[in-house]
Amino acid sequence: MNIRWSRIVPQLALSPAVFLTLVAFVGSIIWTIYMSFTRSRRLPDYEIHWDRPFVQYERLLGDKAWSISLDNLIVLAFGSMIAILVGFVLAALIEREKRGEDFFRTVFLYPLAVSLIVTGVAWRWVFNPQLGIENFLHELGLTWIDFNWLADGETAMYAIILASVWQSSGFYMALMLAGLKGISDEIWQAARLDGVPLWRVYVEVIIPMMKFTFLTCAILLSLGVIKAYDIVVAMTNGGPGQSTWVPAYFTINAMTNKGNLGYASAAATMMLVITLMVFLPLVLITAWQQRRAKKGADT
Repeated sequence: MNIRWSRIVPQLALSPAVFLTLVAFVGSIIWTIYMSFTRSRRLPDYEIHWDRPFVQYERLLGDKAWSISLDNLIVLAFGSMIAILVGFVLAALIEREKRGEDFFRTVFLYPLAVSLIVTGVAWRWVFNPQLGIENFLHELGLTWIDFNWLADGETAMYAIILASVWQSSGFYMALMLAGLKGISDEIWQAARLDGVPLWRVYVEVIIPMMKFTFLTCAILLSLGVIKAYDIVVAMTNGGPGQSTWVPAYFTINAMTNKGNLGYASAAATMMLVITLMVFLPLVLITAWQQRRAKKGADT
């Protein structure tokens, strides 16, 4: 009897959380997908016009602002990969130089404690021509330098990428540092005895051994990029024009400014599809690599 209760009690304790997850998360996803097939405006309209059930998706695929959002999403994704590279380099430097590890780890992790809104506002000041880097350089006599990236639609997204990399590099550094600490010292000693250059040790040995860490970082990065919204609002509010729109900004704008629930639901559903297209392959690759590594260890 005691054994049975020891199994049932944890399940009973978790049941409210499972119920809330099903209602608030899964239920919301199903409701949003359903709304995307309706012609709802500010208020829900649960009638589906079966003659054209995909009307919202047709409008979405023909919307230039949505195309701009997808293009910016790709730019943001590739640009944000720099954060993983910077995180790995910082972790490698800290791991090789043991002195001051706690200090530097705290310093590089500090931006992570700042919200994306605060990060965006701070970097908007940095790019302000009257207050930021451009003003500082002009005072030094370098008047030909133009650092007002946020005012130019061609460079505004790169400013957002730079702020995102600054904010997230410390997080990826912590993950990489944990992966580096899991590597045996015998590998470093063997490489030192064989006279192998340090860069070859990292490229040919360390990085392949840390493939699961890199995959984890890639998964987290992809999720963060797809839902990027706060930092865009704080730095540019989608401007200049629509040059820094991303899917999350497009979706919320369709709901709040245009008051079009059906259209916003279609955009949100497309975001879910994009997330699954990126997230599931990475998860499957990670699971396959883990299974392969386990079979290799067993043999």
